[in-house]
Amino acid sequence: MPGTVLLLAASPLGRGRLVDAAGVLPVLAAVAPAVLSGTDTANVVELADPLEPQAVLTRLRAAAAAPGPLTVYIAGQLHLDRRQHQPHLALARTTPATVRYTALPWHWIREELRLRSAGSTALFVDLHADTETWQHLGRRPLDSGRTSAVYGRIAPPSGRRGMAEPSYMKAVATLLRSGHRPPLDQLHQQALARIADEAPTNILLTARPRPAGDPHAAISAAVQAGRHADADALAAQHEQGAVRACGLASDEALHWAEVRADLAMFAGDSVRSCRAWLRVAGVRLAAGQAVDAPAVEAAADRAHHQWGSIKDAARARELGPALAELRLRVPGRRQGALENVQRHLRQLQSAG
Repeated sequence: MPGTVLLLAASPLGRGRLVDAAGVLPVLAAVAPAVLSGTDTANVVELADPLEPQAVLTRLRAAAAAPGPLTVYIAGQLHLDRRQHQPHLALARTTPATVRYTALPWHWIREELRLRSAGSTALFVDLHADTETWQHLGRRPLDSGRTSAVYGRIAPPSGRRGMAEPSYMKAVATLLRSGHRPPLDQLHQQALARIADEAPTNILLTARPRPAGDPHAAISAAVQAGRHADADALAAQHEQGAVRACGLASDEALHWAEVRADLAMFAGDSVRSCRAWLRVAGVRLAAGQAVDAPAVEAAADRAHHQWGSIKDAARARELGPALAELRLRVPGRRQGALENVQRHLRQLQSAG
């Protein structure tokens, strides 16, 4: 099965640039796609200093939906948004004041990869942090999800003038240019050996995917095999158990509700997925979560996305008012989201 490779290198234009992230892309691009992926053949998507977080999300979502192995290489810098103090990958237009709207939330990466089968996804990251983000990461480690193997480093703020280099990623690329991709643990250790003078001050990232006995692995395997009903039935069992044990608004119950919403999307049932995300958002809000909490915004965004994919106009009209009501409370990060729902709903109603 062909592999997929996503090369993402991003940092702000101008004075806010801490690292020349895009400088590593020519070295990575010189590596054969099959070596980058560790498969016989591979499709490579390259994003150099992208401007819009939604455009990156679209590419990431497409890569995550690919059935074969996925390898993601990310070079860039991390900043916190001022409202929620969540790590974001800075993009070309990002400034300290606009992180929330112009950078890519790190939890988007985690969310898009979470239902991939264990062992099918690897992340190599070379990230630089500003002072505030570095302090934050000392208290709350970067979370890349439970399904992915993660290797790399996060470098602290540099005391030197000028831009830093993504030296870890360049070391990885140089090793791969030999035409051989060793086991990922070995590749990581060999790259660290090449930046031995930097490594002691870095946060080193080494995380393996969860064991095969985890229920998520069985669900992912069912999805990959096209057994969507079996996957949903298994997730429903865990959701019901979590509700009984911990309550409807518990993190565990909401996690499984979100898994089922994603499973409906994978099955091509946009109506069921939209309805499930609307329900998740409603439960979170009723439990007192803030309208701009990442999980609430994510549920609203995904409900909106799935609603836009509904082909049956009658079902779209049925769900439209609930989505408009949600968007009134949770506008999200995309300007004009509520207006988009209202306009599309008017079109549906006039057509009906």
